[in-house]
Amino acid sequence: MSTTDSESSHAARTPASQGASSTIAFIGNPNVGKTTLFNKLAGRKQKTSNFPGTTQDAHLASLEIAGAMRTLIDLPGIYSLNLEQSESSICRGVLEGSTAPAGSRAAPPDSILLVLDGTNLLRNLRLAGEVLAKQFPTLVAVTMTDDASRRGIHIDKERLESHLGCPVVLVSNKTGRGIDDVRAALATGRVSSAMIPTDADALERWADEVYADVASDSASDNNADKLTDRLDRAFTHPVLGVLMFAAIMTGLFWVIFKLAAFPMDGIDWLFATLGSQVASILPEGPVRDLLTDGVIAGVGGTVIFLPQIILLFFLIALLEQSGYLARAAFVIDRLLRPFGLPGHAFVPFLSAHACAIPAVMAARAVPDRRDRLATILVVPFMSCSARIPVYVLLTQILFPGSSTKQALAFTGCYIIGITASLLSAILARGTILRGKSRPMALELPRYQMPGLLAAVKHSLGRGWMFVRKAGTVILAISVVLWWLNTYPGSDPSPKAESLRTEASVIALDAPEQAEALLEQADQEDAKHASRNTFLGRIGSAAQPVFAPLGADRQLTVGILASFAAREVFVSTMAVQIAGNEDTESEGVFEAVSTAKRDDGSLVFSAATSWSMLVFFVLAIQCLPTLVVTAKEAGGWKWAVLQLAWMSSVAYVAAALTRLVLVSTGAS
Repeated sequence: MSTTDSESSHAARTPASQGASSTIAFIGNPNVGKTTLFNKLAGRKQKTSNFPGTTQDAHLASLEIAGAMRTLIDLPGIYSLNLEQSESSICRGVLEGSTAPAGSRAAPPDSILLVLDGTNLLRNLRLAGEVLAKQFPTLVAVTMTDDASRRGIHIDKERLESHLGCPVVLVSNKTGRGIDDVRAALATGRVSSAMIPTDADALERWADEVYADVASDSASDNNADKLTDRLDRAFTHPVLGVLMFAAIMTGLFWVIFKLAAFPMDGIDWLFATLGSQVASILPEGPVRDLLTDGVIAGVGGTVIFLPQIILLFFLIALLEQSGYLARAAFVIDRLLRPFGLPGHAFVPFLSAHACAIPAVMAARAVPDRRDRLATILVVPFMSCSARIPVYVLLTQILFPGSSTKQALAFTGCYIIGITASLLSAILARGTILRGKSRPMALELPRYQMPGLLAAVKHSLGRGWMFVRKAGTVILAISVVLWWLNTYPGSDPSPKAESLRTEASVIALDAPEQAEALLEQADQEDAKHASRNTFLGRIGSAAQPVFAPLGADRQLTVGILASFAAREVFVSTMAVQIAGNEDTESEGVFEAVSTAKRDDGSLVFSAATSWSMLVFFVLAIQCLPTLVVTAKEAGGWKWAVLQLAWMSSVAYVAAALTRLVLVSTGAS
């Protein structure tokens, strides 16, 4: 159990000898203040990257230390280097030199900053032994020392240095004490000279012996511990804990929808104004239409969700920093475990009711890879806010004038989505993601006041990540859709020309009637042009595919357009039928709800309306979500699988719904 033979080779690689290429890896348990220390050292110079093929973040920073530039890498928090977890695998790969964040060279780090929590030093020492045995030049930073002192835990720095065989700095992230000492000592970390055991049982005994010698407990006021115990009994109670969780999450989403409404309205106004300004400056033609209807409208339709995403991640960051999020995951684990999902999945599931995109991104919190993939695949079944306009249209058609029945139908939509998600999770975990579900083993961190600045940085970073990842693809999709829905163009509608001629004849004698005829002519032109675009022609060709759902040519166009973003279904149907995309305009809803097919029957019959409602509850119909799924899951195969599965479930369920209703006479 002595140091390994590689000591001499690592000892030669000190930070001072590496110049501009020197790298320092930050390693520690979760919730030890590692990233906080990293941010304090790096200031505003850090950037976020991913390890190729994973969804784990790496924070990077370049700093000048002792006259040379160093690259700092903040690795994911781990409990052991030897666990079969993605976080542990990443840390092993970095130490071996086989893994590096995107944009960085793959090589072993030149030194390590090992971060230990002074309030949980015994548990942290087990990881410390594993890291020190790797024989890298190491500096140890012990954080939470002020909290440890309040709990009566006093750490002998000199004795700890003697046992670990490398420099130790005591740090308080709250007050900033010791931060400058860490910065100065980063240039002098050395290979441990301690005798570190490599056997697992021996490592446990070593950690116990070290802790017993370096940490002394004095009689102290343990009111904080008593309060923690009382709060834990409440937050993790099988019944009270669930009720408190429901109340907290209800408040969270109430805040999101209430507060985000103001900036969302502002963004909507901003892009509408920008579109109007561009339209007033540029002459009529395809360039103006491309910019206003394609680029500006497409980007605006995406950016409008940014306030919800930023606010969601901000509030989740506050809950996580406060210590509550781990308790909530522990409680919800009991409810989700029978479906093959861990308690960590509750945040993505809740987020999905606002938007599936941040929900997929939030699945990074799920530690097990199979659980994470299952969560990513099924969260889009949750009814997001983009589905609401479709629900409103169809429930109003089904139950005109009955707000109670409309509300019950809305509730049913949410229940169907949740049920489909959980059943799909069972299927995925039993087939393509088969494997023993890992028991939830998590540390319940201390309760503490969350850091607002850190939460703001985190949420803004997530918001920028959303814009960067989804924005470019969404822009391309918007342009393609605009082109398909604009070209090849067509001559004016003969019926519209006839109406304009009639209006010109009666213009002097009946100006109001003439104006109504001109408006009707414009609507006929819009419908005629829509039918003759590439998208309209594709709809006519694809209509037989959607016929089992009760869709005619017009409805098929709406379905196809909705696969870019489901909320455009309503405006597409309004244009197809009424020649006006504003469904709140007088007479437009009436025209849509009473529209006739070519054979004279209703487009939205009762059976077809129910079929469409079920279809839109279950279908993914959101290309931006698929883009993010591909990024987060690690490949387009998962996005294609998600699209195929959800579309198949939606198609079969909708067809069966219509078949049952037609067979019972509810046509």
